[in-house]
Amino acid sequence: MEIGNSDTSEFSALIVGVTGMVGLSLAEALKNPAISGKNRAWKVYGIARSTSLPTWFPSSLLDDFIPVDILDQEVTTKKLTPLSSRITHIFWVVRQHVNSEETNIILNSTMLKNVLNVMKSASSSSKFKHITLLTGTKHYMGPIFDTNFGKKVLVLDQDPPFKEDVPRLPYPNFYYALEDLLASCTGGPSATPFESVPAYVPSVTYSVHRSSIIIGASSKSFRSSLLTLCVYATICGFKGIPFKYPGSKYTWEHFCDMSDSGLLAEQQIWAAVTDGAKNQAFNCSNGDVFTWKRLWKELSEIFDVGFVEFDEKDKIENWGEMMSGKSEVWDEIVEKYGLYKTKMEDVTCYDALSVVLNFEFQHVCSMNKSRELGFFGFRDTFKSIRFWVKRLKDMKIIP
Repeated sequence: MEIGNSDTSEFSALIVGVTGMVGLSLAEALKNPAISGKNRAWKVYGIARSTSLPTWFPSSLLDDFIPVDILDQEVTTKKLTPLSSRITHIFWVVRQHVNSEETNIILNSTMLKNVLNVMKSASSSSKFKHITLLTGTKHYMGPIFDTNFGKKVLVLDQDPPFKEDVPRLPYPNFYYALEDLLASCTGGPSATPFESVPAYVPSVTYSVHRSSIIIGASSKSFRSSLLTLCVYATICGFKGIPFKYPGSKYTWEHFCDMSDSGLLAEQQIWAAVTDGAKNQAFNCSNGDVFTWKRLWKELSEIFDVGFVEFDEKDKIENWGEMMSGKSEVWDEIVEKYGLYKTKMEDVTCYDALSVVLNFEFQHVCSMNKSRELGFFGFRDTFKSIRFWVKRLKDMKIIP
């Protein structure tokens, strides 16, 4: 699918968080003329906190990799200033997560301001055109992982599917903070303008991309639901443990949706080069829905573990606690199959995914807005699951 117009200029992309699921997909998409545009030549630069690219990341996808902790303003300025006059597009797919949403606001806003300040320093020679921001459906649900709020933040002002124009919830949310920061920096409308932020000419634009549950391949993505499920299924198969569903009867039976990381990459590139998509927010899900019961059957087949029907009388009450003692089993699996070295606690999010699997509403998004503006990408979720599981195996992240 070729997107955008016939612009023949050379673009330079900076992917912030390049080793994550969406970062990898963006690098692949930008180097694929069928997606990024046959008349465009993209240079692709990637940054991440890692000191080097993981062995599973194809270095040929990047014109340069810059290891940098963007929480450090001085280091960020030093590392990124040589690139600042070249970058035309920033793809922001990095995030910091702790259990306090107020702290998340500080951490994520600091990172974004540090990078934007470097771009501001090159204003006289800057080619900077657009920044895409990846957020998610927490925009519609509030700080669901902050124990200070708990379930009470799930105050939905609409019946699903989620739509982009619903009012914000009255809770702290770092997604809101980042959207406001971008709007303040680019001259767009801001719900809560920031003080002392970089100022840009109106020609610099942004787009916001709200994902559902992301499925992709990386060992560097925090809260990767698919990798968590893969590790769980692998351990169950390895130790002969029943592959029980760790959620509720409601989610077992009701609809949910997901976002393929490749589709997210396609939508972000589309928005970056399409005039009608500028300074707007878009949901991005695969365009279909599933029940967890149906998906559990699919995962059971993929990992060759017996399908276990959900039984409310035998419900797993604390999945994270149950799996916390299985880290040595994962170490054994990594060693036995010669996998890329990971620790279970670094590649799984049992507690966070358990929150999602115990929702009491249908987690689905409307894709109508981006369709109306010309983005028609979609994925079959079950084909997507199989595709990314195979990629994780090929990357030697799972056996």
